[in-house]
Amino acid sequence: MKYLIGVGLVLIIAALASAGVFMMRDGRDGKPKTSNMMRALALRVGLSVLLFVCILLSYWMGWIRPTGIPIGQ
Repeated sequence: MKYLIGVGLVLIIAALASAGVFMMRDGRDGKPKTSNMMRALALRVGLSVLLFVCILLSYWMGWIRPTGIPIGQ
């Protein structure tokens, strides 16, 4: 489960980075703007929601357990 969460976070960061690249490059030199940035941001939102649902489902199934700092330490 740790690997799935890690891969999900890396994919979310990659989608955000690609949106930033599209924001900087689209519409330069008189070329028309494309919707690549919007698609990358929509993908990022979709991946974030999917990761959140997977974490909730994993907690419900008992695959992960919350841990916290014990009181008094």
